[in-house]
Amino acid sequence: MNKMFLTLILSCFVFIKIFAQKEGNNVYHSTHKATFYSAVFPGLGQIYNKKAWKVPILYAGVGAMAYAIHFNSKYHKKYKNAYRDFIIRDPANKSYLEFIPSQISEEQIYNERAAWFEEALKSKKQYYRRYKELSYIGMGALYVLQMVDAAVDAHFFNFDISDDLSLMVTPTIANRNKTPCIQMQFTF
Repeated sequence: MNKMFLTLILSCFVFIKIFAQKEGNNVYHSTHKATFYSAVFPGLGQIYNKKAWKVPILYAGVGAMAYAIHFNSKYHKKYKNAYRDFIIRDPANKSYLEFIPSQISEEQIYNERAAWFEEALKSKKQYYRRYKELSYIGMGALYVLQMVDAAVDAHFFNFDISDDLSLMVTPTIANRNKTPCIQMQFTF
């Protein structure tokens, strides 16, 4: 009994509690608000999280995706119209003439190279359609990625990444033989 009482008294003086996270920094930073801001206006969640340096990178990506969508849409439309006009062979609509290689004449396109040229126009039309759709998918992925980034940054807004480790020393009683002991718990 004396041993248990002495350990209990001693542990009251030795009780040590050290935290890696500062307890005074209890400012609430909402993950939902950051995600909502990013959903409404891309980049606003990053500004809310005080990571404004990410906004130019985000808008550079948006600009690149917008350019890719515009470029691929323009050429998809040109090749689609050229393919349609070549199949119909209306003398008033000859948009396919701009795609004839310089070493091949217009007469060759109508005669011996007609199947090859038709297949080339169809292949290019499908190529630009595919990359137009992939550009739209990339734009959507960028939109979702910036929302996820804002949510993760908001979640870790108050997280302290210092080199301090937490150590908590507490008195305890062992379960098997009811002897008092000191428990040390490391948190990192």
